[in-house]
Amino acid sequence: MDIKRVASDAVNETIVLTVVQMDYKGQVAKRINEKMPLATVKGFRKGAVPKDLVEKQYGRAIKQEEVKKVVDLALERYLQSERLNLLGTPLPKVNENFNWDAEELTFEYEIGLVPNFEIDLEAKNNIIKYVVSADDKLIDGQVERIQKQFGKAIPQEVVEAGFDISGTFTNEEKGINNPATISLAIFKDKATADKFIGKKVGDVVTVNTKGLFEDDHQLMDVMKVAHDDVHGLEVDVDFTISNINSTEVAELNQELFDKLFGAGTVASLEELKAKIKEDAESQFAQQADQKLLSDVTEFLIENTKFDLPSEFLIKWLQTVGEKQLTPEEAVVEYARSEKGLRFQLIEGKALSQSDVKITFEDLKAFTSKSIRQQMAQFGQTNPTDEEVQGIVARVLSNQDEVKKLSDQAVAEKLLDIFKEKANPTTKEVTYEQFIAASHGE
Repeated sequence: MDIKRVASDAVNETIVLTVVQMDYKGQVAKRINEKMPLATVKGFRKGAVPKDLVEKQYGRAIKQEEVKKVVDLALERYLQSERLNLLGTPLPKVNENFNWDAEELTFEYEIGLVPNFEIDLEAKNNIIKYVVSADDKLIDGQVERIQKQFGKAIPQEVVEAGFDISGTFTNEEKGINNPATISLAIFKDKATADKFIGKKVGDVVTVNTKGLFEDDHQLMDVMKVAHDDVHGLEVDVDFTISNINSTEVAELNQELFDKLFGAGTVASLEELKAKIKEDAESQFAQQADQKLLSDVTEFLIENTKFDLPSEFLIKWLQTVGEKQLTPEEAVVEYARSEKGLRFQLIEGKALSQSDVKITFEDLKAFTSKSIRQQMAQFGQTNPTDEEVQGIVARVLSNQDEVKKLSDQAVAEKLLDIFKEKANPTTKEVTYEQFIAASHGE
């Protein structure tokens, strides 16, 4: 058998396999002999059919089966020996006029190759690494929320200033149908808050979304409006009241501090605020890291140019998956997934250029750190190594978890590389400023 590759361009090639009789003749003859005792042809007893009739009746199908086996095995071994870095899997070229009686049988397979490219992690950029601080406004607000959360709710008949009101915001046109608990202080102006004063359970209050809150982004939290829709949204929304409560706020004492953070961790309001600041800024740092990773990702995708075998991949997408795609559906699917594919290739190149590998020990250490962080969130601040390692072993016995954690570990490694080499500009901001920057404002 002869096998060769014919390049169309840097990322598209055709593998051509030429099969001759010597490659399959012996196996076909063996199969014919095995078929002789079982063959049935009208006018002959079973097992007494002449060989030429058996060959005539079954020979072509057997030849096609054996040639396919030979070609499939040869193609598999060739791909392994050549160590080709493929995108997708080989696609056989369809030949409507294929001649199975020819002395030489030629089969062609299209392949798409991973492009050869380099990335410049140190290229000039305008990427910002945000350092997010918890300001006094945020901390004081959190203290108030804690006091209300652990306070005593007292049902009321009529809405007054300072009460909490539960109900549902609705607007059929915009698909808004969201339950929420609000206080009148949430609204930007007093006129809107005054609409609720004196209302009872079951009453409906209509408000307009334009200028309803200090920050239009609050529409995302309170009414679950999509970010693309919040700016300038001007529609009437009905709020149907279901509960009215005043709150007897919890006292800031040792009992509450211990309930929040464990015995003896916090002993005063100052320490409470310090703890809130520490925990908030730890969470903000994670969010800032995710934004940095996202921003660097976008920068690399936009500035790292390479060709993909797009036509091949569109054809390949039609053949994979439970449901076969039409050519039109495959074009849409490719457009949807191309950006992700590009970053997957960039990600691999960044790791290889920086000589970074994720070992099983790396994965165990990352999993252990993640578990300790999760346990700390639930008040288990000092688990033993034995406890943690037991959980690590159970988690890593699940292949789905291994894949998810491996992806997270790779992302963390990449983030470290980007912080070191991309040299982003550091900028200190409040959380409100960070949220605005995250939404491109």
